[in-house]
Amino acid sequence: MKLAKFLSVLCLVLAFQAAEAGPKIDHWLAPSGARVYFVENHGLPILDVQVDFAAGSAYDQPGKDGLASLVHALLDMGVQGMDEMQISNRLADLGALLAGGVGMDRASVSLRTLSADDKRIPALEIFRAILSSPQFPAAVFEREKARSVAALKEALTRPDTIASRAFWAAMYPGHTYGRYATPETVNGLQGADLVAFYRSHYTARRATVTIVGDVSRTQAEALAQQLSSDLPADAGAAALEVPELPAANEQRIDHPAAQAHVLIGLPALRRGDPDFFPLLVGNYSLGGGGFVSRLMKEVREKRGFAYSVYSYFLPLAQPGPFQIGLQTKKAQANDALKVTRDVLAGFLAQGPSKAELQAAKQNLVGSFPLRLDSNRKILENVSVIGFYGFPLDYLDRYTENVEKVTAAEIKAAFARHVKPENMVTVVVAGE
Repeated sequence: MKLAKFLSVLCLVLAFQAAEAGPKIDHWLAPSGARVYFVENHGLPILDVQVDFAAGSAYDQPGKDGLASLVHALLDMGVQGMDEMQISNRLADLGALLAGGVGMDRASVSLRTLSADDKRIPALEIFRAILSSPQFPAAVFEREKARSVAALKEALTRPDTIASRAFWAAMYPGHTYGRYATPETVNGLQGADLVAFYRSHYTARRATVTIVGDVSRTQAEALAQQLSSDLPADAGAAALEVPELPAANEQRIDHPAAQAHVLIGLPALRRGDPDFFPLLVGNYSLGGGGFVSRLMKEVREKRGFAYSVYSYFLPLAQPGPFQIGLQTKKAQANDALKVTRDVLAGFLAQGPSKAELQAAKQNLVGSFPLRLDSNRKILENVSVIGFYGFPLDYLDRYTENVEKVTAAEIKAAFARHVKPENMVTVVVAGE
């Protein structure tokens, strides 16, 4: 009986440890120069592949903002030997899904396919063509440019878009993170701009290939080389500059919206910073933990100023923002802003309480396995590890790094990264 009980407890411990551990990640440099990260998983007959390029919107040249997004949008709208309809139909016939997106730092293109040879091989060949031989057809380019301009004009009527753009411009004056596409910059783009950007930024040496799923290491090596060997030669595109911190300032922008949009923040955190975990855990208590956060309790529950109020850190290749945001009635904007600033000042002065720290750790540790419960989520996490050069045991040590954070470390980290003398405020539609 004692042995059975011991074995039962042992199984529970091992199961918990397995849930905490991250996937085994293999890493190598392909002959093409691309960095490759691979997680072998034969649980399902599925293969997920993502290729990330240092080709995000931060690499747009002055006066050509919107170029990175337009290049990414046109990658799968015509390749050597296939037009956009043929590409779409062929992928649908194979049951394959193409996805991707463009952020500040990176442009991502991903493929999900069944791993059987008759599905995987042709799907990967189409994926290779999309990456290495986009044609940027003139008619498609003009159509998508017009569509982008129309979407921008509509977005620029919305208070949330106006607030976000003014906020980033205030945080990053003179820096590429603070620029954004306008109807004028997009309208001025030419087909030659797309080709030049693609050749400069979609190169093997700027690529990170992430492979997750039902293939062997040998197959993964061949796959990574297949996808990256025909990419353009490296053109030595410039790296992103470090932004200067802004002086504290406040902007008020008129708008007929019924609610005021309030944003507060500053450039604060880059990827790989050793203060990441203290800031992550501390922010859960400040404004990242929903109804248990201080901001939500003070701004919403006690005073009813806002339905939702939040804070977060967005680490980037260069210091990304710490941001607090809320929406409130116009007449309450000043009061809501004062309470929000007071809560932040109190947190900077005191740090989290013992109960807040424990609640933050329990949530972050308890929810961690849900970040790795599918191939797609593993792909997303491993692609970040690869693109930003994190250690391969980053996911293995995630819960450990959360658990060991102290209140003193949180207070010190916030003091280093969240400085009131550099915080900007934008209020759209306030009184």
